Amino acid sequence: MNRDELIAQLKRQIIEQLNLQNVTAADIKTDDPLFGEGLGLDSIDALELIVLMQQQYKIKLANAEEGPKVFKSVGTMADYILTHGQ
Repeated sequence: MNRDELIAQLKRQIIEQLNLQNVTAADIKTDDPLFGEGLGLDSIDALELIVLMQQQYKIKLANAEEGPKVFKSVGTMADYILTHGQ
């Protein structure tokens, strides 16, 4: 799977996993922040994203400090999956 396909898939999975009402994949910009002023996710959503990475991609974050870098945007998530996935 190439990066663009993975990004499109991640957007759909994030919407489904977090049960985001009235949000479409087109609403989520690849490099916009997922937390704060971007998509506005919170710490509970972060836990859901970790679960998504483990279930869908068999990736477990090595340490908590990686989280803010990995989950900065959909693009950074895709890059991490492509680098660390099986």
